[in-house]
Amino acid sequence: MLKKYLFKNFSSSFFPIFFTLFSITSIVYLVKIASLTSVIQLNILELLLLYIYTIPKILFFVLPISYFVGLVMTFSKLSGEYELLVISSFGKNPISILKYFLPLTLVLSFCLLVISEISIPKASFLNSKFIYTKKNEAQFNIKASQFGQEFGPWLIFIKDETKDKKLIDVKLLSKDGINKKFIIASTANMENINGNLNLSLNKGKSFLINDSLEQINYEKMILLDNKEQHSYSNFTNIIDYWEDLTTNKSKAKDFVFNILVSIFPLISLLFIVIFGYFNPRYEKNKTTLYSSLLILLFFILSKQLIALNPFLILIAMPIFWVLISYIIYTKTIKKKY
Repeated sequence: MLKKYLFKNFSSSFFPIFFTLFSITSIVYLVKIASLTSVIQLNILELLLLYIYTIPKILFFVLPISYFVGLVMTFSKLSGEYELLVISSFGKNPISILKYFLPLTLVLSFCLLVISEISIPKASFLNSKFIYTKKNEAQFNIKASQFGQEFGPWLIFIKDETKDKKLIDVKLLSKDGINKKFIIASTANMENINGNLNLSLNKGKSFLINDSLEQINYEKMILLDNKEQHSYSNFTNIIDYWEDLTTNKSKAKDFVFNILVSIFPLISLLFIVIFGYFNPRYEKNKTTLYSSLLILLFFILSKQLIALNPFLILIAMPIFWVLISYIIYTKTIKKKY
């Protein structure tokens, strides 16, 4: 009965905080995504897709904050209504009450680890690849019957273009002044290969003009746009993604920071009791202020210390955080309850 009652109170605190923070953060990201329309053309479905790619990152920051603040507010609400004092009088100390939330906290930390170390890198990869492809498409704006247009190292002229973007009667001339190359094709299509836009030519001829004229007839030829080539490998193995942690300091810092944020709710459980337990007759409820300051302190400390030695901080920070919380707990709450 007590467990059910505690979780009911927690739900009434957690979900309003979560949905509020999630909505605010989503709006910030949507504004950022919308600003891309000044560079590339995006329809509603593409905007939605880019937003979906940001959801793991939003959840990663919103969930631990909402969970911690929600638990602190749950305890402070019960303290403010003297319910925790009554529960304590029946032999339930703060730690025994906190144990009800330990399994849920462990599940949350595990989910945050999956989101941060697997989902976010994958989503960031897809997001970058999508934006790069759209920018490339914007650059590949070849219009029919216009001279002076370029495709990589080629001058290109097309006679016509169909509604399905098929290019008709295509002619290309290399800009290399030494060996002139001239290509004609009956049709052509723009193709996206590993995030790079290429021109696929169908049924034509290729001429190499130097001291003599060389001709090659072809059924299909692919031209690469060499202006800016990016090779996107298939993101299938998260181990391969993180394998260079020892040599890539930036990636190592991200990896460690993700772990610290993921376990923040777990290593901060005693702070929930410290902030949430109080006697409303003698003490004021300052849980929101204390919780906000603690979260801010944790994030700032983590970011600053990780820059010095990521893997050392991965071990030292949780130990330090739990030790500090235990010392404060024994000197304050444990004496009273």
